[in-house]
Amino acid sequence: MHATRDFSHYIRHPESGLSHIDLAVEGVSCAGCMAKIERGLSAIPDVTLARVNLTDRRIALEWRGATLEPGRFIDRLAELGYRAYPFETVRAEAVETAQSKFLLRCLGVAAFATMNVMMLSVPVWSGSGGDMIPEQRDFFHWLSAFIALPAAAYAGQPFFVSAFRALRARTTNMDVPISIGVITALTMSVVETIHHAEHAYFDAAIMLLTFLLFGRYLDQNMRRRTRAVAGNLAALKAETATKFISDMEISDVPVAALHPGDIVLVRPGERCAVDGTVIEGRSEIDQSLITGETLYALAERGTAVYAGTMNISGTLRIRVSAASEGTLLAEITRLLDHALQARSHYVMLADRASRLYAPVVHAAALLTMIGWVSAGASWHDAIITAIAVLIITCPCALALAIPTVQTVAAGAMFRAGVLLNSGDAIERTAAVDHVVFDKTGTLTMPDLDLTNGAQIPPEVLDLAGRLALASHHPVAAAVARAAGAKLPLRGIVEEPGQGVRGIVDGVEVRLGRPSFCGADTMANEILSADPEMSAVAFRHGDTSYVFAVRQQLRPDARAMVAALRRRGIPLEILSGDREPAVRAAAASLGIPQWRAGVAPAEKIARINELKAQGAKVMMVGDGLNDAPALAAAHVSMSPISAAHLSQATADLVFLGKPLAPVVAAIDYSRKALRIMRQNLWLAVIYNALAVPIAIAGFVTPLIAAVAMSGSSILVMLNAVRARRVTKDHA
Repeated sequence: MHATRDFSHYIRHPESGLSHIDLAVEGVSCAGCMAKIERGLSAIPDVTLARVNLTDRRIALEWRGATLEPGRFIDRLAELGYRAYPFETVRAEAVETAQSKFLLRCLGVAAFATMNVMMLSVPVWSGSGGDMIPEQRDFFHWLSAFIALPAAAYAGQPFFVSAFRALRARTTNMDVPISIGVITALTMSVVETIHHAEHAYFDAAIMLLTFLLFGRYLDQNMRRRTRAVAGNLAALKAETATKFISDMEISDVPVAALHPGDIVLVRPGERCAVDGTVIEGRSEIDQSLITGETLYALAERGTAVYAGTMNISGTLRIRVSAASEGTLLAEITRLLDHALQARSHYVMLADRASRLYAPVVHAAALLTMIGWVSAGASWHDAIITAIAVLIITCPCALALAIPTVQTVAAGAMFRAGVLLNSGDAIERTAAVDHVVFDKTGTLTMPDLDLTNGAQIPPEVLDLAGRLALASHHPVAAAVARAAGAKLPLRGIVEEPGQGVRGIVDGVEVRLGRPSFCGADTMANEILSADPEMSAVAFRHGDTSYVFAVRQQLRPDARAMVAALRRRGIPLEILSGDREPAVRAAAASLGIPQWRAGVAPAEKIARINELKAQGAKVMMVGDGLNDAPALAAAHVSMSPISAAHLSQATADLVFLGKPLAPVVAAIDYSRKALRIMRQNLWLAVIYNALAVPIAIAGFVTPLIAAVAMSGSSILVMLNAVRARRVTKDHA
């Protein structure tokens, strides 16, 4: 009987026309594993992407055409020595938790054995000068063997199983030299004990496992804490929603079964499962994930809400605009996943180095043994020296040097409101020495505010707001918001470039340019008093009114400018807006360098001019009409609104009103890059010093175990420093 595997439920089809699936994979523990998997899967025809995320041990795969079945990927991974299955958050977390508990048990066993073996080894060392009789020394060696051998067999499983899988697949990873070193040291120790030799190395082998397990557990714990950031997002996702089957009937349905246009009910204390618009009800909601505002917001008819929003007080009916993987929350999660699995230049350099290192380790140990035998040393001494070389040259520190920093930094930046959208964004952001801002929607809030609404009669404002609903112009939208208009007027005609008009109770109404409504004189008075204002006129019969609207600066724009100046970074504004408005914004922020009425091509020309002068330019723009300038800059950043998140073209994006993430991105990137370089130097210096000393025979297996494990732990502890920066940007 032939069993078939149907993975169609796990396959997504992005807008690019490719097919995408995420697989969970077991046994991935180092950069060598990642490189081997990616090479093996990329060799399959039509595969366009094979990217391993070591943080959650997930493989992202994309391919062309409909003939390639996901089962082929799982089979290929099995050939490489790895077990894989479709990624499901709950199952993956359960497997990860079980692996973490097993790793902790192994560490406990190894640590307990190490303490006891060391208690036996110290008398042997101290009595080696003749105070201890041979029979007593042999007895202590046998006691050490009875403790170390079963402990190593159990505690060494994470390394032995991984090495066995690699060798069975006719390849190597970093667990292979570790396993060879431990097994060889234990075997030599048993042989030495049988022959009543003076020295045995049970202490070195079991201590090596203890330090390695501690380092691996620390690394896994660090990655779990970073992954918890994404897990917090997953916790915001509701799996079911209450859908209206009819006006009088509701039913709990899976979120995946919802479609745009459906109506769902969200009760107090529930999280919204979809993106949509409130059509009935009134409540306070918590949208801090989207807006960055911790205060509750009012939700009523016409209010946009997003998946993950907490409903606080009232019952809401919401018309669905997006559900499941189409929501803003899902898009944020994908961006975070992309940030965690993205590869910077430093990561790729470390990957290549550690990939080449495994065969170099084996060769170095073999040549050391042959060299010492050729020099007249005994086979015993040559093998012991080779074991020390094998242990001390394991590239664990090099493999951990960069990925751990990037993982920690990506999680820290997310908590600061920054999402990475490019693999080398951290490196490029760290080099920034000049920042260029767009004004509209970047330094200012994306929405316009009506400033003279209190001076307009309420009935006039209400009528103008209903008329404004027929226009897509942002100025008209400001009038509609200020009026709280929900019901548009009927029979409205739009005059291109002028405004909208219609008939209400036999009287013509107009909304648009002051000249369209016969209100030029009134509008000029308002604009002359405040150059940052924009004016829209409303005419009802023979009576005209002028609405004054303006964009407010983002709440922390001045603090952000001051923080960047403290870092010695020059700033300038390139805006397509009117000169009076740009001048006023620049003066308010204290930015002397500004240009108004700048076309997209002129922005690119200015950025190229700065780059020619040697500047590393960060362009901060709205991500849509500034796309060419964003692409031209050394690195780009966008304050993306919820509606446009999926269209983000910048290297870094952030949500909400504050501009503090601009400073945070630079601070975290600079610190992360410093730590990356420190870790690389630590790994290089360690190997440059340790390897020659080990080859020269001055290092015992015990010292080699302490040195190798210590270098790995030092690199990881240094990486944790990327989690925090001085928070004067807050």
